[in-house]
Amino acid sequence: MKSADRELVAARVETPLRNKGSTPHAQVITINAERRAFVRFKELWEYRELLYFLMWRDVKVRYKQTVIGVAWAVIQPLVTMVIFTIIFGRFARIPSEGVPYPVFAYAGLLPWQLFAGGLQRAILSVVSSAPLITKVYFPRLIVPFAATFSATIDFAIAFIVLILMVVFSGLVITWRVIALPAFVGLALLSALGVGLWLSALNVRYRDVGHAVPFLIQVWMYASPVVYPAALVPERWRLLYGLNPMVGVVEGFRWAILGKPVPDLQTIVMGAGTAFLLLIWGLAYFRRAERAFADEI
Repeated sequence: MKSADRELVAARVETPLRNKGSTPHAQVITINAERRAFVRFKELWEYRELLYFLMWRDVKVRYKQTVIGVAWAVIQPLVTMVIFTIIFGRFARIPSEGVPYPVFAYAGLLPWQLFAGGLQRAILSVVSSAPLITKVYFPRLIVPFAATFSATIDFAIAFIVLILMVVFSGLVITWRVIALPAFVGLALLSALGVGLWLSALNVRYRDVGHAVPFLIQVWMYASPVVYPAALVPERWRLLYGLNPMVGVVEGFRWAILGKPVPDLQTIVMGAGTAFLLLIWGLAYFRRAERAFADEI
């Protein structure tokens, strides 16, 4: 078999036996496959060092042979913030709920770029790790996991700039900042759920990789990154709340900028969608990974 980790398939082996005074008959030996677990958490834990290695590898490859290195993690959201401020803050005059629009936009871009960066890296991770996957065995889930969580490095660097912007804008950081890890975690789970599904699909259909930038762009404008969620008409709120990034962005702004409390129903609906996406992504990835080494 080409795949190093293809599971044992059921087989039937017949061996002829001959007893004295009887005709030959066949002895049937059945070899059954090991029962597949949905997620082998113990195995993932045993390979945790590989997870750390792949995370740092993604970060190093991303900034290898660059002049300014990890400063790109700050430049990209800052430049995007300036463009959004000119177009949506000055020309379109989108309300920012009492917060200076540059801070409002940057606070929305940070969790969004965490989600988008993790999603994009996860989708391309399996194909880019083809030499490793086809040679040695390890839990394949580690590859998209490492790619998704490596986006937290860029987020942490850019978050320092947000703190400085909040302080210089005269805003007060309150106890609500302790809720930030929950919204960061929800963004990562959302990216991981979609990324698991699309990364497995990208092994078979490489068109997925070409469609990713378009998907991310459309999803951004379907999330309250450049505008507050309050602008969405009431009749569309239920459908709008199914987008997990709505609760993430609104909750992130609430925790760091002190804006009005986000709708709890929206956060719960978004978290439920993220959880379902994660279960679906895990199930599809586990089913498809058996053929990775052959198809990649």
